[in-house]
Amino acid sequence: MADILKDIQKQLPKVIGSANFEGANIVLYTNDMDFFKNNDGIIRELVNKFKKRIDLRCDSKLLKSNEETERIIKETVPDDAGVTEVLFDPQRSIVVIEAKRPGLVIGKSGLILKEIREKTFWTPQVQRSPAIKSKITESIRAVLYQNNTTRKRFLNSVGKKIYKEWNPEKMDGWIRVSFLGGGRQVGRSCLLLQTSQTKVLLDCGINVAGKGKEKFPYLDVSEFKINELDAIILSHAHLDHSGLIPYLFKMGYRGPVYMTAPTRDIAALLALDFIGVAYKQASAPLFSSVDVKEMVKHTICLDYNEVSDIAQDMRITLYNSGHALGSAMVHINIGNGAHNLLYTGDMKYAKTKLLDRSISNFPRLETMIVESTYGSRNDILPPRRDSEEQLIESIKDTIRKGGKILVPELGLGRAQETMLILEEAMREGKMPKVPIYIDGMIWDINGIHTAYPDFLNGHVRKEIFQDNNPFVSNIFVRVGSPTERKEVIEGGPCVVLATSGMLVGGASVEYLRHFASNKKNKICFVCYQGVGSLGRQIQDGIKHVKMTVDGKDEDISVNLEIVTIPGLTAHAGRNELLDFANRSNPRPNRIIINHGEQSKCLDLASSIYKLHHIETNVPRNLETIRLR
Repeated sequence: MADILKDIQKQLPKVIGSANFEGANIVLYTNDMDFFKNNDGIIRELVNKFKKRIDLRCDSKLLKSNEETERIIKETVPDDAGVTEVLFDPQRSIVVIEAKRPGLVIGKSGLILKEIREKTFWTPQVQRSPAIKSKITESIRAVLYQNNTTRKRFLNSVGKKIYKEWNPEKMDGWIRVSFLGGGRQVGRSCLLLQTSQTKVLLDCGINVAGKGKEKFPYLDVSEFKINELDAIILSHAHLDHSGLIPYLFKMGYRGPVYMTAPTRDIAALLALDFIGVAYKQASAPLFSSVDVKEMVKHTICLDYNEVSDIAQDMRITLYNSGHALGSAMVHINIGNGAHNLLYTGDMKYAKTKLLDRSISNFPRLETMIVESTYGSRNDILPPRRDSEEQLIESIKDTIRKGGKILVPELGLGRAQETMLILEEAMREGKMPKVPIYIDGMIWDINGIHTAYPDFLNGHVRKEIFQDNNPFVSNIFVRVGSPTERKEVIEGGPCVVLATSGMLVGGASVEYLRHFASNKKNKICFVCYQGVGSLGRQIQDGIKHVKMTVDGKDEDISVNLEIVTIPGLTAHAGRNELLDFANRSNPRPNRIIINHGEQSKCLDLASSIYKLHHIETNVPRNLETIRLR
């Protein structure tokens, strides 16, 4: 396998100018136009033989000019496709076509793309234009497709490392996983998976409600050396899973980070917002926008169900976890089938208005690491429809009293779910037509949702495809400046969806400051409140809160009504977790419980053991479990 490129080239006519890796994939560049257009199935035969993805592209010397290529694309693609931008990646002979209707660019059985390929010699790729303009998505795509020699070299170096000294016979050694964060707690999720050859980090997050060292994973342990890390895998973009990854790049990491495309975009947005919040709180940020850019440059994005080698002895597949846009459960095949591990990350084993439920069928499975945010016997969530109706009734009650209702939201996923609930209720006349204000980064994340509808459930995806996008409904009003925020605060009855979800910085804290003293107002918690967060304190009944405003401490009386609706959480409830463990196919030999408060982890582990007689473990932070 070390000479896989040479082995492939030996079986090809002498028309291949160069061969490179793009991560685990192989790209051949030809200087022969006829072979590029028609190679009589030779490439397909090589794919079947080597069991690797092999792409054939044209040498850059043969490519039509950017201007000529853009003209051919506009002539070939129907006007109804709504092409919005054409991006060129000359180092990799790729042209990216952004369009409102990608299907019309592809054409029946890919005929239009084939025509563009044969006329221009570029390899065309298609992306959906966001229905809501997203600056972060535009910036990320610019970083990835402009002046891209560095990225081409990076992807090639990843492939060389994966295939270096590939020897399946050496893949039968030990396997262990260490919990550097997320053990018996919610926040700072970080797991180190090790074999005798490879070190991989699963998530690297921040405990947003933590103080001091409790805020960060234990990266000072002897077995964690950043220069020995082969890869990072990010399950989803929430800060308690992604927040410290840019810091790793600040400290010198230059390896790959595997995730889905929407997770990449949102993780970058949340990281930049994290920097902004730090400046607003007059504290030095952990990392800079330069480090976020480095993270983006080093991402390798995978689709759901796409199998990819990431190291000499590891192969991963990402599956829908049902938690947030692009969130993934990570299935890891270690040692050529010696051991199969599933890391669920955060998951939801029930369909929501936004997403399909997580999958539960896997090729092989020996060990499962599962979350337990709502894992105790007291965490029986009510039917989702009942929770949606409870939210609507809470809003109607507040509006009748002439008050305002604040819904602190996680910008990713949770806010979009609430928007869909409110849009449907108002459209069907179930709630009064009052302004619904959207503040914080929610609107930018809405834009990312519209760029990746294939990751949403069938109903929402169909609405977006038919230009009936629920996220751009005129019932939602974006708040984009302090002046507009002041108008909301001083105005009449309304609903405000604002970040952050735990009232740890962000716009929601500013609204709380002004809404808290009025008994007519209400705060409605629809997502998990971390231990130590302001949201958890208010949820637990604190009556006075100290806030720093313009450098001065201000005592705020909490008189507004407090409502918690746990049934709207994006996490699996206890019954869902037990159902997932029961339905997982194949059933694992061991289940490790993490990402939950200690009592919830222990309760869930005990229940699973009693029901299925499966070995269960509840590791603390810094504990290591040998898997094989």
